Amino acid sequence: MQFVLDYGYLGVFVLMVAESTAIPVPAELVIPPAAYWAAQGRMNVWLIVIAATAGSWVGSALSYWIAWKVGRPIVEQYGRYVHLSQTRLKKADVWFEEYGGGGIFVARLLPGIRHLISVPAGLFHMNFATFSIMTIIGAGLFNGALAWFGQRVLGDQPALMRDPDALRHVLSTKSHWLIGFAIVIAILYALMTWMQRRAQGRRAA
Repeated sequence: MQFVLDYGYLGVFVLMVAESTAIPVPAELVIPPAAYWAAQGRMNVWLIVIAATAGSWVGSALSYWIAWKVGRPIVEQYGRYVHLSQTRLKKADVWFEEYGGGGIFVARLLPGIRHLISVPAGLFHMNFATFSIMTIIGAGLFNGALAWFGQRVLGDQPALMRDPDALRHVLSTKSHWLIGFAIVIAILYALMTWMQRRAQGRRAA
């Protein structure tokens, strides 16, 4: 959090690049604190979302092109060093194979898979323009939701400036806001699944 305070929008960008390349830097500990400072007049929330989304796209693009260039054997051999275990990679593979481009959009909203989905997209040589559009839209929505949460819900919690544990505590005590966002994600996921099955039925017919 201090890194964001020291380097501002550049700090948000750099940390979100790292978050989107499987380096364990949770977006939940980057964007809400930055949005808190925006609520205090030290940053602009819209620029935070733009910097975060740009970082998400750059990090995702790096993962995509690395996977495209080096291929699966290298990813499988060395992926564990950046938290890309065989199990997690297989889950991302299944997700991508089943949902394709629409899955990229929804995956960017889901913790646990959002920073991994770029790898199978690169391995399967997904169209980069489609990949980029879905990544930017999905990441923008996710980052915007976190920024809103940080500015509107955490704006009265100065303890998070000093202690990451305080932020985790506030996130849990005010989790009903995040639950609401998760419900929206679930609706989007269900809609995408229905559309995917309908398209598969039409192809089969």
